[in-house]
Amino acid sequence: MASLNKMTIIGNLGADPEVRYLDGGAVVATFNVATTEKYTTRTGEKVEQTEWFRIELWNEQAKVAEKYLKKGNSVYVEGRLRTELWTDKEGKERTSLRVRANTMQLLGSPNSDRQDEQPTYEAPRQQAAPAQPAARQQPAPQPARQQAAPARREPEPVPFESNSGDDDLPF
Repeated sequence: MASLNKMTIIGNLGADPEVRYLDGGAVVATFNVATTEKYTTRTGEKVEQTEWFRIELWNEQAKVAEKYLKKGNSVYVEGRLRTELWTDKEGKERTSLRVRANTMQLLGSPNSDRQDEQPTYEAPRQQAAPAQPAARQQPAPQPARQQAAPARREPEPVPFESNSGDDDLPF
């Protein structure tokens, strides 16, 4: 049976990314992204609800995050939801959720007044974190053809004719 674990988040950074260079050459960047939902209740009360997500980027994307992401930036993140078990200062076991991102794109800063002034950067697909299977790579784009293929004319669809006035569909 197939399964899917995919998160897509568009939101704003709560702080600059924290970047760590690990033994063995791996790099990891972590940061929080806030998403906000605004709605009006039946009574007319305006409600704003914010959710925070902890994001983790590895290797080349972590370096991109360190260089380009700043507090308040709008960002698009896509990845897998991961459960982490840890022990707090009092010795209690805790659980937290984290998004291990495989795609990150800077959407611009909230201070930009004009849409065309917002810088965008799409990071290359990241390599998997240590002890993880390699990420699927996108196939390289094919070079453009010198000559365009002749246009093919699609056949016209045959109009549907019903011999019955009643709807005789089985459902």
